[in-house]
Amino acid sequence: MFLSNTTSRTLPIFLRFRSPYRRLASTKSLKETIEEVIPVKQAHLKKLKTEYSDVSIGDVKVGNVIGGMRGLRAMLWDSSVLDPEEGIRFHGLSIPDVQRALPAAPGGKEIIAESMLWLLLTGQVPSAEQTRELSRELAQKGNLPPSVASLIDSLPKTLHPMTQLGIGVAALNHDSSFQAAYEKGIKKSEYWRYTLDDSINLVARLPALAARIYRNVYKPGATLPEIDPELDLVGNYSKMLGYGDNHDLTEYLRLYISIHGDHEGGNASAHTAHLVGSTLSDPYLSYAAALFALAGPLHGLANQEVLRWQLSMLREVGEEVSHDTIREYLWKTLKSGQVVPGYGHGVLRNPDPRFIALQEFCESKPELLNSPIIQLVKKTYEVAPNVLKEHGKTKNPYPNVDAASGCVLYHYGLTEFKYYTVIFGVSRALGCVTQLVWARALGLPLERPKSYSLEAIEQLAKSGSP
Repeated sequence: MFLSNTTSRTLPIFLRFRSPYRRLASTKSLKETIEEVIPVKQAHLKKLKTEYSDVSIGDVKVGNVIGGMRGLRAMLWDSSVLDPEEGIRFHGLSIPDVQRALPAAPGGKEIIAESMLWLLLTGQVPSAEQTRELSRELAQKGNLPPSVASLIDSLPKTLHPMTQLGIGVAALNHDSSFQAAYEKGIKKSEYWRYTLDDSINLVARLPALAARIYRNVYKPGATLPEIDPELDLVGNYSKMLGYGDNHDLTEYLRLYISIHGDHEGGNASAHTAHLVGSTLSDPYLSYAAALFALAGPLHGLANQEVLRWQLSMLREVGEEVSHDTIREYLWKTLKSGQVVPGYGHGVLRNPDPRFIALQEFCESKPELLNSPIIQLVKKTYEVAPNVLKEHGKTKNPYPNVDAASGCVLYHYGLTEFKYYTVIFGVSRALGCVTQLVWARALGLPLERPKSYSLEAIEQLAKSGSP
């Protein structure tokens, strides 16, 4: 972990002295900062290879192989680690830590995507000026190529927004710096530079792409505002969506996109980006593949399911809802053979810190405290864990981030359910492109695990052979 000397004083004492690589200067560019960090990471990786290559860090059981590889320690992802009890940490920093340490937008209080991206890529807390310079760079590079804009405009309005987003991101590959440089011939040690160029361009263009899809599908005929060079990435995104005058929604989107940006590497979208990137596909193709993983109901579509369920409960029980009424509705859901959406997680065994951060945002806004749907989310959280514990079939009876995220968007008037995962897609790029850059900087190989048939697995299990 790398922290600035000026900002580290505001962090918990155990974080201030964990690493000798604290930041002393605050004038370097993002690329210069990454270049400074690369030798340190490369030396660390070399040490791991030299001293620990033959050391086992876990067993592989049949249940892991046939159970979605859950729990296998089989992937390097340096920017974040998900602890079952604590939740996510970004280079050692918890969500409350980054809320205190990372710069906000001028006039705002919430983390912004630029400061989170800088932290993920460098392990360092950027200065306010570094964050503003990155905002200006992203704004300068944020317009879509005319060919991609025309392609998106030609798609059927009935095509799912996530499908359109994946198509648009893949089409940006037309201008890939990495692909052009690779075809000309470059040293492997230079791969990361062109990957970074593509990654910055991708992050910069996602808001314009996502907003164009929103306009075409839900607001046909509306004029798309120009990118404002003085706004941050999400400030421009909110403006292009038509919500630029809604300061609270813009602040919510800043928080949402920042804390959704990375959730270690084993989730489906992040792993897909890493896998495809390991073939030396450029960031556009790699992230397009990740978006199609994110579009699945068991991954990025989950917040839609939560909101549908909450609205269904609201219609049935009314706005003046009690804990007892919610308890009855929860049992009705469980006894019908359904799960309670927004509760449980593949790794976490406590309430998701991202959910807590979104709840704290709601509690700071009087209009959200008076919202029936937000109140229902809060009261459900007060009841659901005990019901799920009594039910006895849920490893984690606590809420994940999806339990709150879509409901806040709905309250603010962004009610188009199918679009919610597109916002998630704008966010998740932060972590995925970080890994792509570092995979090239560290020279990580093509990912190629070994697979077995049912019969082969059974034979291995019976023989006890590794």
